[in-house]
Amino acid sequence: MSFKDKVKVLLDEALAQKTSMFLIDLTVTEDNKISITLDDDNGVILQDCMDISRAIEHKLDEEELIYSIDVASAGVSTPLKFIRQYKKNVGRNLKVTTNELEKIEAKLTNADDEKITLEWQSREPKKIGKGKETVNNKKEIAYSEIKEAIVLISF
Repeated sequence: MSFKDKVKVLLDEALAQKTSMFLIDLTVTEDNKISITLDDDNGVILQDCMDISRAIEHKLDEEELIYSIDVASAGVSTPLKFIRQYKKNVGRNLKVTTNELEKIEAKLTNADDEKITLEWQSREPKKIGKGKETVNNKKEIAYSEIKEAIVLISF
């Protein structure tokens, strides 16, 4: 079993103990630097990262192989990759880029297993007369049509 495979097995065992937590990314470089990025349905706290790191470290033999490990949560600027992340962020604002390079900044109002629903308001020319009016927009986008989606943080 390769070193990366061994790390993956240990990581899967540790994540099985924390059912709301899930893996975003696992990288093991040639010089045995382990980088793990996690997310959680309820948010990742520092203790979660420490627990996962320790669960792996305690079962890897440092005498056998020199390695380093870095466990972190998905950052706010990290693009969403999994349906589970979209569902977790319903009610928040997203910046979505479609495969056709259309960019939409809107509120994520729904996320099911096939698509997301975005809602936003825009100012558009009136159909009759001069001036502009506020229009409510709603668009459903299939996950396969999304090139990138990032949660927008507002202060």
